[in-house]
Amino acid sequence: MHHSTLDAHDRDAPIFAPAAFRLGDEEAALIEKARRFGARVLAPRAAQHDREATFPIENFRDMHPEGLLRVCVPKEHGGLGTSFRTYCLAAAELGRYCGATALSWNMHVCSTLWTGALADDLEMSAEERAAHNAARGIHYRRIVEKGAIYSQPFSEGGAAAAGAAAFGTEAKPVDGGFVVNGKKIFASLSGAADYYGILCTERAEGEQASRRNTLYLALPANAKGVSVVGDWDPLGMRGTVSRTLLMKDVFVLESELLMPHGVYFRAATSWPHMFLTLSPTYMGLAQAAHDFTVAYLRGEVPGAPAVKRRMFPTKQIAVAEMRVMLEQTKALWFQAVSEARTNPTKEQVLRAYAAQHTVMENANALAAKAIRTCGGQSMLKSLPLERIYRDSRCGSLMLPWTAEICLDRLGRETLYEPGEKDD
Repeated sequence: MHHSTLDAHDRDAPIFAPAAFRLGDEEAALIEKARRFGARVLAPRAAQHDREATFPIENFRDMHPEGLLRVCVPKEHGGLGTSFRTYCLAAAELGRYCGATALSWNMHVCSTLWTGALADDLEMSAEERAAHNAARGIHYRRIVEKGAIYSQPFSEGGAAAAGAAAFGTEAKPVDGGFVVNGKKIFASLSGAADYYGILCTERAEGEQASRRNTLYLALPANAKGVSVVGDWDPLGMRGTVSRTLLMKDVFVLESELLMPHGVYFRAATSWPHMFLTLSPTYMGLAQAAHDFTVAYLRGEVPGAPAVKRRMFPTKQIAVAEMRVMLEQTKALWFQAVSEARTNPTKEQVLRAYAAQHTVMENANALAAKAIRTCGGQSMLKSLPLERIYRDSRCGSLMLPWTAEICLDRLGRETLYEPGEKDD
């Protein structure tokens, strides 16, 4: 039986076993498809894209016939109509084979998830709903029929991406659409996406910038005034190619709205789990660090000496501690992605923050322990653990819910009810 390069021991086991986690048959089948795709397609290419910091565009081309680009496109628009949780579990399976591809795939899928299942949950007027359905159909057709790739540049280097201020990138209303000016840093898929799903502030002459006026607009990558600048040579997640995106007097048609006016702000305030979608990649990396360690100590890693190291008590204890941390992480995260919904309770929001913090920190803690436990050979770039370690370190820094922001909000929102102050 052929095994992937990551791990020959029990590599066929899904991260979340369908029977144990009570997954539906359709849900389990899609997650299985993602896992097989990861092992067959992503794993063999991951090292090269990491080394060269090149975008794995061929992975996305291969996703199109598999239906993976349209997983969260609603069924009536030709997609698979996948739920938030199912998407998260599928993304975790991709993350264990190639973190950069899984993270980039998230940026694409969110443009369909936010406008799809999530938007269907939001309150909209009949006019808004009709306009949204017509507009999203345009975007979905590009993805379903042509395999168009969407991205989601978020960060600007200020407080906007954390939800604390209006986006500095601005869209000025003009006849037939908008003129967009601004920049996005860490813009994943820069130069690879066909459309950039830009979050920006709609602002007419003399108007104040307000988060309530956030627009979600699809900018064609080839539009006049769109450019990608700077280089990309980071610690990890090198294959995301997240260079800086500049927009100078870019005219965008009104029909390129991904959500009607004002609806993104409604989504951000009433569907907070939308910001949890970066975490599945790191759930997958956490699993991969554990799997590598088990395979390595059993002498089953391709490309490493077939020497068993499992008989040493210190190694056994390390694996036990890794397993405890992995199970804790999986249980909390699975609960958080399972209860994602509109207007969640305070407890559910706090649990989402706790889950995000736990996954992002524990993925790297597991990778660090894996390196220490496996020893010197495991640091070699010919084996995947060293890449897993570097990729996993990046999760804690991801806006809008960095590890620090999660702690800030957990502490404050646990101790203060809305509106409470210390006199």
